[in-house]
Amino acid sequence: MALWEQAHHPAAGGVVLFSGEVRNNHQGKEVSHLSYEAAEQMANKMIAALLDEAKQRWELQVAIAVHRLGKVSVMETAVVVITAAAHRAEAYAANQYIIDRIKHHVPLWKCEHFVDGGREWGGHCSCHEEPAAEAYTI
Repeated sequence: MALWEQAHHPAAGGVVLFSGEVRNNHQGKEVSHLSYEAAEQMANKMIAALLDEAKQRWELQVAIAVHRLGKVSVMETAVVVITAAAHRAEAYAANQYIIDRIKHHVPLWKCEHFVDGGREWGGHCSCHEEPAAEAYTI
């Protein structure tokens, strides 16, 4: 709730919240939880730079991104991105841009732990590494 309270701005007509949740399955396997590791100092710097870039590119009033580390259980939130802009189109475009860049460029690693005791490291991202430029235009 504290992040959501930071998301509001008097000049923002659109606020977009993306919450990346841990689901209970992956490719036919039952997931018990995920665990995340990071090159934490580098990841924090990269996320800060990414937020600054998005603020300038889309004239955002607010840009927030937080990614959890360690164990994250099914139905818990792993990552949150919040963007606020004068209009919804900018807020949506910036939000998608930020989460796509976090997933593909920030040094964060995910391990999926399965109910059967197995585990698998990797990205498993269903988005494209370099989304089409038109996905971010307004």
